[in-house]
Amino acid sequence: MNALLAEARLLGLHELRQTLHEHPETGLRLPRTQQAVLGRLDGLGLDLRTGTALTSVVGVVPGARPGPTVLLRADLDALEFPDGPRHACGHDQHAAMLVGAAHLLAARRDRFAGDVLLMFQPGEEGHDGARLMLAEGLLETTGSRPVAAYALHSSAAAPAGQFGNTAGPALAASGTLAVTLHGAGGHGAWPHRTRDPVPALAELVTALSALPARRFDPFDPVVLTVGTVHAGSRPAIIPDRARLEATLRALSDTTLARLAAAAQSTAHGIAAAHGLEARVEYVPGYPATVNDAAEADLVRAAVTDLFGPGRFVRGTRPALVSDDIGRVLADVPGVMTSLGACPPDRDPATAPGNHAPDAVFDDAVLPDGAALLAELALRRLAAAESGQPAEGAGAGHRP
Repeated sequence: MNALLAEARLLGLHELRQTLHEHPETGLRLPRTQQAVLGRLDGLGLDLRTGTALTSVVGVVPGARPGPTVLLRADLDALEFPDGPRHACGHDQHAAMLVGAAHLLAARRDRFAGDVLLMFQPGEEGHDGARLMLAEGLLETTGSRPVAAYALHSSAAAPAGQFGNTAGPALAASGTLAVTLHGAGGHGAWPHRTRDPVPALAELVTALSALPARRFDPFDPVVLTVGTVHAGSRPAIIPDRARLEATLRALSDTTLARLAAAAQSTAHGIAAAHGLEARVEYVPGYPATVNDAAEADLVRAAVTDLFGPGRFVRGTRPALVSDDIGRVLADVPGVMTSLGACPPDRDPATAPGNHAPDAVFDDAVLPDGAALLAELALRRLAAAESGQPAEGAGAGHRP
């Protein structure tokens, strides 16, 4: 067994993950999560600092000799459900795996040149924590901007231990559209005396849903999903306003901007046709996540060397979910890689996926993730020191 993996299995990462799982926190302020992470990093001799705008943790594992910087990222926050917060997206696993990687790297600091930058990020779930960490100088932490960045994301509906990534566009750019139609309400018996926003809202839902298929190239896919519709309070009363909210997604920032413009124009046009006024609000979300092809190949090679053939699957198409790791990868060549974590008593084909309230993740994959993150950093730094390409089986460092 590879030494990294053997050591990772002795780190008790399951206990840390369970602690985080039992005390989920959402948003940008995760004080208990931050303290749990800091507690497990204490004593490793790392340069540690915490955020101001959010309860982030940034750590540096210094090598024995000067060299470049490689960034490893984990998000920390849970999801908010009607009955309270819950770790239903695997971020508690991500935190535990990066803590494990920190231990493995700290034990090997005499073997590499350069620095490993650890990014423990709150606020991935819609709060843009990556943007705030970048604004607080994340990429300048070591005095040398990272040459590569790597992140893992657990999947509750993929076979446990299966790694995979997609080179190029991997995750979608996203934004949120809110439209409020303003009319004039009245009694349902005299609709002609009103300016009813409800039929216009229904028409708008249909028109927006048709935009992707009728206005955009199917080989440059976009998604527009109306998620909320609000109108009225009583059957016999015509309301004076009606509102919808939608999510917009595309595989490039440029295409997303076109979709947003088309959606806003459609809303104003339908409102005008019904004699209504439209208040249209568009809020850009996360940029597209674009995986660097060479770094994606490095991950494939590292997985094969660590775990043997058959543990890596190259993705054939991107996913239209979003992640603010895209902000980091816009500045640093890198890759987001998935790690299957479906428990053995569930079928990946039917298991509830991430964000489902009954999603379950198998902690048996934690050592694998920690070992891979450490190997990626070691391999990339060794390649930089030797001047050799980092991609390909057999490249880089062997612990």
